Amino acid sequence: MDATGAQSHAAHISTPYPMASFETPAHRCHHHSCGELHCCALRPPMVKFSKQFEGQLVPEWKEAFVDYWLLKKDIKKLQAAAGVEAAPPQSQFQAPVAASHWVMRLPFLNPHGQHKEHSAIQVHRKLASSGNHGAVAGEVYETEVLDAAGFAGAEAEAARAFFQRLDEQLNKVNRFYERKEGEFLERGECLRRQLQILVELKAAVTEARRRGGSSAAGSADLEDPSVSCSILHGDQSLRGITKQEHESQEKLADNATAKNTDEGEDHLSISEGLGDSGRIEKPTEEVANKLMTFSGRAVTCQGRSVRINIPVTTPSRTVFAIRELLFDDMLSQSRKTGGNGGDGGEKLSINKKKVHQAEKMIRGALVELYKGLGYLKTYRSLNMLAFVKILKKFDKVTAKEVQTIYLKVVESSYFNSSDKAIRLMDDVEELFVRHFASGDKRKAMKYLKPNQKEESHATTFFIGLFTGGFVALFIGYCIMAHISGMYTHQSNKVYMSTSYPVLSMFSLFFLHLFLYGCNIFMWRKTRINYAFIFEFAPTKELKYRDVFLICTTSMTIVVGVMFAHLTLIVKGYSSSTVQAIPGCLLLVCYIQRYICNVYCQCCYTRMRLTLLFIQVFLLVLVCPFKILYRSSRYHFLIAIRNIILTPFYKVVMVDFFMADQLCSQVPLLRTLEYLACYYITSSYKTQDYGYCTRVKHFRDLAYAVSFLPYYWRAMQCARRWFDEGDINHIVNLGKYVSAMLAAGTKVAYENDNSAGWLSLVVIVSSVATIYQLYWDFVKDWGLLQFNSKNPWLRNDLILKQKYIYFISMGLNLLLRLAWLQTVIHPNIGSLDSRVTLFFLAALEVIRRGLWNFYRLENEHLNNAGKFRAVKVVPLPFHEVEEN
Repeated sequence: MDATGAQSHAAHISTPYPMASFETPAHRCHHHSCGELHCCALRPPMVKFSKQFEGQLVPEWKEAFVDYWLLKKDIKKLQAAAGVEAAPPQSQFQAPVAASHWVMRLPFLNPHGQHKEHSAIQVHRKLASSGNHGAVAGEVYETEVLDAAGFAGAEAEAARAFFQRLDEQLNKVNRFYERKEGEFLERGECLRRQLQILVELKAAVTEARRRGGSSAAGSADLEDPSVSCSILHGDQSLRGITKQEHESQEKLADNATAKNTDEGEDHLSISEGLGDSGRIEKPTEEVANKLMTFSGRAVTCQGRSVRINIPVTTPSRTVFAIRELLFDDMLSQSRKTGGNGGDGGEKLSINKKKVHQAEKMIRGALVELYKGLGYLKTYRSLNMLAFVKILKKFDKVTAKEVQTIYLKVVESSYFNSSDKAIRLMDDVEELFVRHFASGDKRKAMKYLKPNQKEESHATTFFIGLFTGGFVALFIGYCIMAHISGMYTHQSNKVYMSTSYPVLSMFSLFFLHLFLYGCNIFMWRKTRINYAFIFEFAPTKELKYRDVFLICTTSMTIVVGVMFAHLTLIVKGYSSSTVQAIPGCLLLVCYIQRYICNVYCQCCYTRMRLTLLFIQVFLLVLVCPFKILYRSSRYHFLIAIRNIILTPFYKVVMVDFFMADQLCSQVPLLRTLEYLACYYITSSYKTQDYGYCTRVKHFRDLAYAVSFLPYYWRAMQCARRWFDEGDINHIVNLGKYVSAMLAAGTKVAYENDNSAGWLSLVVIVSSVATIYQLYWDFVKDWGLLQFNSKNPWLRNDLILKQKYIYFISMGLNLLLRLAWLQTVIHPNIGSLDSRVTLFFLAALEVIRRGLWNFYRLENEHLNNAGKFRAVKVVPLPFHEVEEN
């Protein structure tokens, strides 16, 4: 920066640095950031600080942290230039002078702060008139290495390069901290206004309920007396509302806020009112409280102009919003020409239910704000500790004393001296306790700072135990199947049509779950914040050990029962005895009979083993008791519900991610449809296993099931386009339409093995495969960027070995060509064709597991590129200009 752009104060920091101040960073870290840093106090000596630093930093803000590793490289260059090894520890050679050295630095013995030795560096503090690249205007630091330091030649150049880099890191940290602090202060001020509106509105609704107690019988709203309001006609559509929400998130995530130089101003005081969209509007004292209805119209409530915005996330709200969108013009014309009086208003009620929805939104926004402020405290403490460590290394290598000089500058810099975020964090905690926890701080902390679920060694033990059991039983099952001639062309057709589908179905499901556990392990190892991307609660998310335990336990039970079943069949036992194998499931059957009051005394003499498997699996899935990962099971069921009812539910990341998984489980869905048909039609009584494949409408249903995952995913793309207006979602929809067309031509070719249909299968499937590969590599994985610094990949890579990306792309290409089995009809020796199809289905599941890792890697890098570490919750009360 030149002299015209900055005013140099030439702050020659050569005063002594007291010992108490030297210990301040560690002391501050211990007292202020224990929760966010998992106790920032140093771990045992064998853990290097660089690994501790990398393990505790906020992943999405990694680029904004001190680049500790680059500074270490500069010190190594300095050491190489000096041509000497690092200075020996003080405990061996410098112990005799240590006491006098520190005594002379005590303030009361050296009041003027002058060292006996000459200072090695001089730090200049400058005021930048403007920031570049989104930098906030403020202080910048430049360090000058003095001649008195004793550096010469290459060593002097290396020392200057080190301090230049150190200044860049300090300035970067200050700019980022100030920008994020400004964003959180802005959000805090907005939430404080939102809470004021909420409190007033709740009081109004309560008063209306009290007044309406006697006249409720004649009220139009019998369910809930509400505040009567008149509509001020607005012009916002559903997409406009959603677009404003996205603009709000981008504004809060990306915009740099101007530095507030008024030191006496309160940390929540902002001169101009800012709505949740980030726009500068009327001053706060002039802006009336506003709410937004589902359609985005302003209403006047008890003499106050308000707008309320409840997100369109449920089917009822979606239908209401679509109706408003379709008939908005018609209603507007009728209001203009109608005889509604002077203001042309109509009545609208804001009842307790809407107020409750607004309260939930504000509560979620406060939780996210508190989390973000916690991350900011982590950012400050870790960076302060990094400066301490790197300067200590410099002093050790050069035998100079610059740590105390430079650390005083760091401690007085903005990121370490500002307490606005700390005070705001205390205010948020106080507001949450008062408004959402009824004064119970312990209850509030369960929301604001939830405890992480501790991992148990017992889980690891049982994983090993059940893994060994599964391997032993599976080997035994394979041997028994080989001896009995199962899974070949001459195998038992009844067994292959009734029992084998159950084994294949559960195998595909738990293989997919096992790969998801592997994904979680890799995401955690590479610091990909999958919990934030999927919006998982930290106290309820499944760890990879939990997933592995579920897989190993379930597959041990399944393979064990199948092994016993096959053993009895080979020994020639009667059908009724064989069907009574799963005695361990008897208790479950009796519980189910008791709950549902279903007569099932002949459960084990007339129903097949496969039906029991499905019953037990579904019973465990919907079990209401707080056992067997109830929260995870219910979240899974909610995601399936949202997928089935798409496009009526708002699409979030976990929903379309789950729908993509279903696209790879079409064989499992077809097997499930076949088994459902087999038992619903009572074919198990006559063992007519071919009935569901002979009857036309059941065969058509099987084909429809093959289309369903692609249809659901296409509808999700349509809903996202409707909400966001992004044309990329329409292009993505085309990918799933092409997949449905390819599946349709395969079905037609199965019915008519003519050359014409074969040609059409090859053409349509080839186009669909190219479409899907392009979207996988370019859109979902973010690869094949020709101008990136990593050719054919992308600029930012989490995995260090680049060849892994090329191998993964090659595997994805090969596994995408699984549709060729329709044309080639491959057979592996004498194996039954259904076994071959199972292997192909398993390869598709493996491909999906590979796809999952890179899909979330790309999503994480997008979040990191925008420094997006917390979710910006849309706020219910939207401030707008009155016309």
